Amino acid sequence: MPHDRADGRPHAVVIGAGVGGLAAAIRLGARGFRTTVFDRLDGPGGRAYVHRERGYVFDAGPTIITAPYLFEELWTLCGRRMADDVDLRSIDPFYTIRFDDGSTFQASADLDFVRAQVAAIDPSEVDGFDRYMATSERIYRTAFAELADQPFHELKTLIASAPDLIRLGGFRSVHAKVSDFFRHPKLRIAFSFHPLLIGGNPFTTTSYYCLIAALERKHGVHYAIGGTGALVRGMVGLIEGLGGRMRYGADVDRILVADGRAAGVRLADGEEVEADVVVSNADPCWTYGKLLADHPRRRWTDAKLARLDLSMSLFVWYFGTDRRFDDVPHHMMVLGPRYRELLHDIFTAKVLAEDFSLYLHRPTASDPSLAPEGCDAFYVLAPVPHLGSGTDWRERAEPYRLAIQHRLEETVMPGLGAALTVSRVMTPVDFRDRLLSVEGAAFSIEPKLFQSAWFRPHNRSEDLPGLYLVGAGTHPGAGLPGVVSSARVIDRLVPDAASFAGRVRTLTPVPGGPTAPPSASGRG
Repeated sequence: MPHDRADGRPHAVVIGAGVGGLAAAIRLGARGFRTTVFDRLDGPGGRAYVHRERGYVFDAGPTIITAPYLFEELWTLCGRRMADDVDLRSIDPFYTIRFDDGSTFQASADLDFVRAQVAAIDPSEVDGFDRYMATSERIYRTAFAELADQPFHELKTLIASAPDLIRLGGFRSVHAKVSDFFRHPKLRIAFSFHPLLIGGNPFTTTSYYCLIAALERKHGVHYAIGGTGALVRGMVGLIEGLGGRMRYGADVDRILVADGRAAGVRLADGEEVEADVVVSNADPCWTYGKLLADHPRRRWTDAKLARLDLSMSLFVWYFGTDRRFDDVPHHMMVLGPRYRELLHDIFTAKVLAEDFSLYLHRPTASDPSLAPEGCDAFYVLAPVPHLGSGTDWRERAEPYRLAIQHRLEETVMPGLGAALTVSRVMTPVDFRDRLLSVEGAAFSIEPKLFQSAWFRPHNRSEDLPGLYLVGAGTHPGAGLPGVVSSARVIDRLVPDAASFAGRVRTLTPVPGGPTAPPSASGRG
């Protein structure tokens, strides 16, 4: 549907076609806005982009889908059924953890099954498991079910929720909380590693994230046939079905301002696009430090941004094999010899260690269509320091990939080297240059207590009216449930479409860019 002045609906521009941005565009489109989503890549997804090579399909990023009701709600808002567009399948056991000594632990929604797993490690820990799950459920009910989609842009929201949050012990870390219930080192690892899936250090991430155990059990772990990219394509279909427009290869250079409000965007090629509402799915540090570099900022100044602790980064190796490795499950954690010490190297010392712990993803265990017949598609990722470490990935990438290959060969994939057919890697440099994540931080801002909720960049900008933020770096945080919930938050904050009728704006000139208001042909 053409976006021009003949369309009388107010215009919402979304910067970034990541899952959070797509969810925001769906919600605003369903409320009567005409939407344009800009992304610098050649396709949608952001971190959930899809790579294709020689018959292999690789999801670039998120692979574990929890809380599917958050996605189903988007289809419902559009008067459609998600099941008609996306084939979502549950996976149980959720994942297998392989410890360095070769022993394993499997997570599942079946509590009796997990109790048996706990008892196999230490029978005396079963009672602690039951108490931990009850605690996780309490944290889930408050920190996720009640607060994940609540706006935290006003201090009174934090104050009102503080008694419950204090009672839940959010001032302690995930590992410290888990250690109240388990003594055995393996069980402490098995129930505390989850913050790594959203960019956090289990030894510093607020214990609110102990809710993940309850979230997984309550809603399950799911996989979309065709990969997470199939879910992304379904979301794009919703946007376009509402008359929205996707613009790829469109690099946003600045957020425009008129009368003290966000009024559109300027692209790198100089095109200016007017908007009544601007939603940024970009890293908040990029949004404020680059896209609003010329706008006065009171809270998110360059100095404030520089003081933020950013998440770790990732080294990701995507590879295909000419045979199947049927002993490898869909999701597997292949742990190394160190836990606390390795996390210290990654998050605090910011050095690239010789050892690593890995997440190994084999989607063809559930969906053989992602590889040629008789073959397998994989990706394996290792948490690594962000670019503040000074690591030269031009020199280190291939030796590091080879070390990971050798580790997989000696643990769970013997003969891997001889079976390789395709191979590509993604390093922290790619997170910085391709996804515009400051310092290559794979999950934006680290989810520490004083970088969560009210302390994160707000979903409604503190520095520019009319600007809204979604995605990993704002409330409630990273992970698919988090970024989709961030779109839920702005749905509560953006005024009704009717309130924009008749608004007249005067664009503030942007240094180095066009000074005249954009013509009709310049609207998205």
